[in-house]
This record gives sequence, C-alpha cells and structure tokens, in this order.
Amino acid sequence: MVPPDSIREHVDLIREVFMYANRFAGGTFVLHLDSEIVESDALSGIVKDLVLLRRTGIRVALVPGASSRIDEVLERYGVTSRKVEGVRISSPEAVPFIKMAAFDVANRVMTLLTAEGENAVIGNWVRARSLGVRDGVDFQDTGFVEKIKIGLLENALEQNFIPIFPCVGWNAAGKPYNIGSLELAEELSSRIGADKLFFVSTFNGITSADYDLGGKFETTESGRVPRMDLAEAAMFVEQHRDRSDDHGVRLVKHGYEAARTGVKRVHIVDGRIEGVLLKEIFSNLGIGTMIHANVYQSIRPMTLSDVSEVYRLMQPFVARGILVPRTEEFLAESYEDFIVYETDGSLHGCGALHTFSDGQAEIAAIAVDTQYEELGTGRKIVEFLMQRAAERKVPRVFALTTQSYDWFHARGFRIGTVEDLPPEKQSRYDRERNSRILLYDL
Repeated sequence: MVPPDSIREHVDLIREVFMYANRFAGGTFVLHLDSEIVESDALSGIVKDLVLLRRTGIRVALVPGASSRIDEVLERYGVTSRKVEGVRISSPEAVPFIKMAAFDVANRVMTLLTAEGENAVIGNWVRARSLGVRDGVDFQDTGFVEKIKIGLLENALEQNFIPIFPCVGWNAAGKPYNIGSLELAEELSSRIGADKLFFVSTFNGITSADYDLGGKFETTESGRVPRMDLAEAAMFVEQHRDRSDDHGVRLVKHGYEAARTGVKRVHIVDGRIEGVLLKEIFSNLGIGTMIHANVYQSIRPMTLSDVSEVYRLMQPFVARGILVPRTEEFLAESYEDFIVYETDGSLHGCGALHTFSDGQAEIAAIAVDTQYEELGTGRKIVEFLMQRAAERKVPRVFALTTQSYDWFHARGFRIGTVEDLPPEKQSRYDRERNSRILLYDL
C-alpha cells in the first residue's frame, strides 16, 4: 500500500533532518544577522533555533549587524555620517559612538543566548587596518579585516562558547576601526573554513520580483532563485553592477567571495520567517537562495545501491497510473539504462533510456519528487537523456505516456503510431493501457 502524499512528505522530511543533523555534527556555521533583524521581534526566535543547532553538535559564530543602531546613536549625539556603496565613512569623532552601538548590539544578542542557557562571549579577535582612500574617497577610520586570531577563536568554540563579533577591529597599536559586518562575516567564514555562512536578512532570497534575472537563472514558481553556483553568482553581480549599493546585490557579492575562498555554502534567508534556519538547513530544497562552490546537485548514472530508493520514488507515480509497475529485480537488471537526480546524497528524480535493435531509444520511467517538480527537474532529466541519445547517434527517441502528452508535446515531440515503435516494443505494447506514442527525431 502506498502511503498518502502528505504522510510521505513528512517521512521524507524526517529523513532529511536526520541526514543533515548527522552530516553537520561538529561542523561550523557563521551567521550574519542584519541590523534590521537584530532590532526586530524575530531575533528571539532565531536565537532559540541557534540553541537547537548548538545542541545537535554544530558550532556557531555570530556577526550581528549594527548599522541601524549606529545610525540611531550618531543621530542622538549629533554626529554626521554617510555611506559610499554601502560602506560607512567613519570619522574619528564617530568611532567612540560606533563602538558603543556595536557592543550594545552584541550584548543584546548575548543576553538572549544567556536566557536560553547558552554560553556566549564577545571578543576582540579581529586585527584591522585602515581602508584608506579608495577611488578618491577617504574612509577615515573605517577598516578592513587583516587577521583573525583563529587560535583564540577555536579555543572558545571548543569550550562550547558561541563567539559574537562586534563590527569593530583593532590595529597592532590598539586603534579601533569600524568594519563592515558583511565583510567581517565573509572573512570570518572563509578563514575558519566554515561549512555554512548565513546572511539572515529581511527578504526571502533573490527573486525575479526584485531583480532583472534575464531568464538566466533557475527559479521556483514564486520567482525565487533557489541556488546559484559561483559562475551564476558572478554573473548576477555583474548584471547589477549599477546597483552596487543594493543590499541584495551586496549579499550575493559577499556570498560569492566567501564561496570562492572555501566556504562550502552560503545562504541568504529571510529571518522574519518562523524557523527559517531549521527549514533551510534540514531540507534539500531550502527556502532562501544558496550560493555554492561544491557540486550541490547532479544527474549521474544509477548504481545497484540506488535500486531500492528508485523503486520507492516510482511508487506514487505507479499508483496514479503515470508509470507502469516495475519490480526491484527489473531495476537491478537494467540499472545501466537509468540515471538519477541527486541532491546532497538524496535521490529526487530518475529516468531511463532503453535502446532497441532498430537503433531507436525509449525515454522511460521519468519520476520526480513533487517538491522538485517546480525546479524543472523533469525537464533536466529528459534533456540529459536526449543528449545521451544524441551522443550515441540514436536517430529517434520515443516515449509512451498516458498523462504527460502536453509536457512532451511542448518540448517538440510528435504523435506516432504503434507501427513506429521497434518490433520488440510493438509486441509488448499494452493496448488496454493505450498509451500515447510520442516521437522525437534527433
């Protein structure tokens, strides 16, 4: 008996949670909290979820943004300040107030962590240097990260402290500099080899509603870009170079630099969504935009060890009459014809290319996890199989379908007859099932 889709989705979610919890135990996550998030009611919920992460064995370091608080303090004391492409020009008279605001924000985060029973520590782990004059702009006492005291930081993490980094660094002589929190989070995650860097912001990733994507990025039905590889992230930044002060563009730019220099994955998420960190971490699909340097998803040949999972993946489609039943024995015997769509070690799609004596090939057994249909996974599998057929000099591919005619027709397939099929396929054609025969000449 095939369980209802709702039960299957819950089971799949539980499996994903256990898989990721095991994978990231002992790993290190760096979280940048936008100043708007730090000042919002959402912060307490985020802190609660951080505590859950810590208790699964994940090490966490925090970089809270303080821009809003700095603006508030500077205005209160009548100190003027401006930004160039998102970077604050910090005058010597502003720095004491910037320090006050940055440590005030760090203390607020530490207070919430303490209330949840977690140990946190605010440290001066950052060595900084003056940003100097760039493109004719004197940034005065704004600095950049020169060095992070990794040994001291590791000691804090090993002792189960959550390190909190205010957006301030000091030079060798003890002079303080204001450091951009986004840059600090990028540098910190790169230099400690973090498994993940999170930008917890106030918008749900990169979307077509906010940015002109030019049709060059994979999007969900809602228009969200679920992931970018390094090349795509670089292209996005280049496309929007005239919006260099835009917060989303800056997040992608810093995410790209972090991923390029060793951080495995960077996530841009909306901190106002309840449980956003848990949903993003413990799910293949996620709910924000991820920038990744390593191979996150791939289509690869099926192996014998995949048989039981592919069989499980097909069952809902067999129950709905979309696929003909196949046994695990059949899958084991013909596994070399199959390919699978894999995400982080979990299978979410499959398909097969069966070749026949007259040279034709059948595209068959296309099954995609319902959560991945909106990402064009089925299209990618079919295109991969058609490319494989072309490489093998197959003159024509065909497909038999009862419910997916429109999908194949939109991709250039035409209606055929039983007589168009290879002889051995004609003899096995199920006239009671009465599948439509679709052809594509390569």
